Amino acid sequence: MRGYGGRSGKGPTPDFHCCGRSHMTGRSGPDIAVIGAGIVGICAAAQLAEAGLAVTVYDRTGVCEETSSGNAAALAFSDMLPLAQKGMVRNLPRWLSDPLGPLSIPPAYLPKLVPWLWRFWRAGSASERDRSLTAQASMMRLAESEWMGLMDRAGTRSMLREDGSLELYESEAEFRASLPGWAARDRFGVAYSHVDAEGLEALQPGLSPRFIKGTFVPGWKTVADPKLLGKAVWAHAEGSGARFERATVTAVRPASGGAGVEIALADGTMRRAGMAVICAAAWSHLLARQLGDSIPLETERGYNTTLPPGAFDVKRQLIFSGHGFVITPLSTGVRVGGAVELAGLKRPPNFARSRAMLEKAKRFLPGLKTEGGREWMGYRPSLPDSLPVIGRSSVPGIFYAFGHGHLGLTQSAATGRLVREMVTGQAPAIDLSPFSPQRFRRSR
Repeated sequence: MRGYGGRSGKGPTPDFHCCGRSHMTGRSGPDIAVIGAGIVGICAAAQLAEAGLAVTVYDRTGVCEETSSGNAAALAFSDMLPLAQKGMVRNLPRWLSDPLGPLSIPPAYLPKLVPWLWRFWRAGSASERDRSLTAQASMMRLAESEWMGLMDRAGTRSMLREDGSLELYESEAEFRASLPGWAARDRFGVAYSHVDAEGLEALQPGLSPRFIKGTFVPGWKTVADPKLLGKAVWAHAEGSGARFERATVTAVRPASGGAGVEIALADGTMRRAGMAVICAAAWSHLLARQLGDSIPLETERGYNTTLPPGAFDVKRQLIFSGHGFVITPLSTGVRVGGAVELAGLKRPPNFARSRAMLEKAKRFLPGLKTEGGREWMGYRPSLPDSLPVIGRSSVPGIFYAFGHGHLGLTQSAATGRLVREMVTGQAPAIDLSPFSPQRFRRSR
């Protein structure tokens, strides 16, 4: 969880006066309050602080301590296909028949999920898929250039791994089913090569012979450890003047009796700022609803197990699309995880899903040492058209940047730049209309 909801963290209250008068508003207090210290919020804070603005970030736990700490570590710049185009709709009946399969929906949660599933199904139409694909492609081009620049400025380029990815297929039918997706990427210049069984062995020694073909994407990147990267980016933001307060935010609203915004905290106290950016991941729609904006955000609960270093010599990220999970080599171990459980924010974790993926991983990589792993679950904020919300709220001075689904790490640096441009009134680097919070009013 990011800055919203749940338990209240106790931490020092920042002395806003120590930073002088606000650059933008002329009042004591920060120019910008960023709600949420996941990777998107941290990248936004870094960009805003670099621009010379006074920034305070609020989160109930800490910097990159939750979903941003346990993701698959991919900078997936070629992963631009909307989920509705990735065979999810086609595979839905088969996957739902397996409670530990790639997609799970607890029966008791299904009635609540029906409106989101309806929007997701509509997002699978040819025209909607093309709209989402074009928007994602523009975002991905920006994402790659912004991450490379931010890594250079933050001194984190050594954490980047440029080994590519290998997507694996167990049958000719599965391989052929993937081809339309690769053809769609051709429009945007994504480099890839299909490889046979002999090529697979060269790219990943020790792989099970059950895989007969694969697709190698040389431009796919990963990071040494997403939590460590997030901490390092925050250190850069802090060095540029950003501040952090551990606190649970319960509301963001226009300030009473004056300009700016108020941030209500769970302990009953209030903070003020010139503007606010809501980057509270899977909790963001709850804050948006208080501002009159209905955002159909759903929670994709993802699971993984991180095995100790030396569990297997994984050469690059391995993608098992037919099973909905990946295996990633990290500096801190080997991470086996993924899948989707649409189950909201309140249900307890079902770590049998982690164990099911680990069992499959052992079959796919004979010799994988599965002892001593650490299980984890995170909440991905997912919108039915697979595009994040980046734009102005219905209330002046409050902005949104959330809903990146599986691509929060990938798109966080680009989102940070777009937030900075919105806040400072600059022309955005890409067309933001496909990411508008108001798009859902048009699609009801």
